[in-house]
Amino acid sequence: MRSEALKKGGLLGARTLGARGPAESHRSSDSASELPRGVNSAPKESKDSKAEPATPAEPAGAEPSTEKSPKTEKAAKGKDGKDSKEGKDGKEAKEGKNKGKGGGKAPKFVSDNPNFRYIVRVANTDLDGTRPTGLALTGVGGVGLRLAEVACRLANVPAAEMIGNLSEETVEGIEATLNALPTKVPLWMVNHTREPLMGESLHYIGPDLETRRRDDVNIMRMVRSYRGVRHERGQKVRGQRTRSNGRTGMAAGVLKKDAKAAAAAAGKEESGPAAAAPAAAAPTAAPAKAAAPAKPAAGAKKE
Repeated sequence: MRSEALKKGGLLGARTLGARGPAESHRSSDSASELPRGVNSAPKESKDSKAEPATPAEPAGAEPSTEKSPKTEKAAKGKDGKDSKEGKDGKEAKEGKNKGKGGGKAPKFVSDNPNFRYIVRVANTDLDGTRPTGLALTGVGGVGLRLAEVACRLANVPAAEMIGNLSEETVEGIEATLNALPTKVPLWMVNHTREPLMGESLHYIGPDLETRRRDDVNIMRMVRSYRGVRHERGQKVRGQRTRSNGRTGMAAGVLKKDAKAAAAAAGKEESGPAAAAPAAAAPTAAPAKAAAPAKPAAGAKKE
């Protein structure tokens, strides 16, 4: 109880402060005497601060320097953070890209053969010289992959060789082989077997095939055969169903409503002028009747 009373009065705290030993009181007095009043001690230097060199302090009378330190040139950085060097190679690459977009396209394949031909003409058809002979010949009308391989074997030409590397004599031999196919291949490989006009089996290639097809259709029209009539009407020729496909008449669905509305509007326009003509003639007939003299009544006397 007594200690609590002393604590409240502040006496116990004062005693405890004064109960320090002589050594502690001496140290505290020395530290207090060394530092002037109102000055705090500097904090201890950390490891980072020791590593940094101290900057020299400017004299008190010296004016602050206004000169700016030269800026280091920052190199342009790319996507990966590395310096991007735009030299001659970079400019040339950019120019090449721009030329590829807008300018003419460079050929995909460049041959070392000085006699190489990028365009080869066979049966009035231009073929790509960079393709193998077996595939390039399929660009001719009436020649499929099988006939192209047969023609290469008959002409003793490798089908895998580029057609641009072949000489003109070899290409002419291939064309002669294509023209003579009916005599060198079975009849089921020919596109015109036993023609009624010529009585022979022929094989048309190139533009001649399209010309011959047009002539066949015209002959069927002139004869008025079923196929010719179907060609003339633009209908299916080979027996296909036409209920849901190949419609050539009036459009069905929503377009049919528009067609009906247009037909009704056209009918109204035609009926309009015809109805207006009698109405205009009626007023002109009325004055004519009014101008005629009135007939006297039956029992009236003449004056």
